[in-house]
Amino acid sequence: MSAARPKVLVSAYACHPSPAAAHFPGEAILGWSLAREIARFADMQLITWAFNRDGVEGTLTDGDGRPAAVHYVALPDCVHRALRDRHYGVRFDYFLWQRQAARLARHLAAAERFDLFHQITFSNDWMPSFVAPSFPGPFVWGPIGGGQRVPAPLLRTLAPRERRQERARTFLQNVWRATPARRRTARKASAILVCNAETEGVLTRYADRVVDFPVNGIRREDVLGGPVPAAAGGGLRLLYVGRYDAIKGLPLALEALRILARVAPPVTLELVGEGSERPRLEALAARLGVSDRLVWTPWSPRAEIFAKMRRSDVFLFPSLRDGGGAVVVEAMASGLPVVCLDVGGPGFHVRDEWGFKVPPGPPDAVAAALAAALGRFHAEAGLRARLGAAGRDRAGSYYTWDRLGERLRAIYADVLAGAPPWREERT
Repeated sequence: MSAARPKVLVSAYACHPSPAAAHFPGEAILGWSLAREIARFADMQLITWAFNRDGVEGTLTDGDGRPAAVHYVALPDCVHRALRDRHYGVRFDYFLWQRQAARLARHLAAAERFDLFHQITFSNDWMPSFVAPSFPGPFVWGPIGGGQRVPAPLLRTLAPRERRQERARTFLQNVWRATPARRRTARKASAILVCNAETEGVLTRYADRVVDFPVNGIRREDVLGGPVPAAAGGGLRLLYVGRYDAIKGLPLALEALRILARVAPPVTLELVGEGSERPRLEALAARLGVSDRLVWTPWSPRAEIFAKMRRSDVFLFPSLRDGGGAVVVEAMASGLPVVCLDVGGPGFHVRDEWGFKVPPGPPDAVAAALAAALGRFHAEAGLRARLGAAGRDRAGSYYTWDRLGERLRAIYADVLAGAPPWREERT
């Protein structure tokens, strides 16, 4: 191994720089962005899905502009077409793809000695790696999520069918965690990068190898430059960005808005997104008497989302189960304070210095706590600017892809030195 440039084999099933073109946008951005950073400090060879070729070809280069070696693995078109549009079909597609990738990896490892293997995507703790167990060297796994689930007291906010789906999801994930393939994957890992506390909780047996590492990063140019705006006055402007899905916790947001409207008028909540839950949410808003305080906005270009974040006072994201929560990081980068639940990725991203995290509990208590947190921005002058600046600084110092690349380089160095991987203490 070169002291400066280790030889690294990377697997990233999802790996593409464009969310619009990628089949799995969040996973694809993660895979491509980390592969790009790895290529800058390591002699990397990448194994990825053949459908990513248009985004990957020629875009991954080292510090001197030399292209990284990329190997594309494809399944027969008939198999891929049969699986890709089904809810769980993509998981089976991934497992079949991994078998092909494992054969290629064995061939590559026989021809050249790699210092370590890193599997980036898919980023779930319950999905095993078929490459890692037989790889002749250290293995870095992640960042991974998957341990997050809707907190039990908040299951009642879901419809009966959704509660059954949530329980089935948890059951099937636990079945996969018990399989020999998944256990071999975890045992093999020298470092396991996790993106939330719940996933860390299902990996307690491997706690000495677990490292906090987000699945969400941001471009440095997206971090707000200059002063963070103060609240404009004339009313509290709340913003939500995301799908209108059951697990996003929007009924809690509407109930919090009803409570808040009594003490902080005028207050408005803009909801940017789309989804099947909108009719249900509109009916609930009418029953709660807050319809006139809502602004429904369809999906907007990314630049417009950032502009909205910089014009708003608080980012409200009451999701019940999000492994990552990229929009939370984007809000922080925009200098916008965040109010969320202390679950999953949002609970990982937000700290007291730049937002408020409400612990899960009975729905009425959670809605009241969300309203109390939001009300502080109405009552305390300067709170929006102070927390917004702290969140912006955190995004710039921790979440930019180049900084995440530096952390990954340090983790590799620890793994190759046989030392426990360094981890930041969570507060």
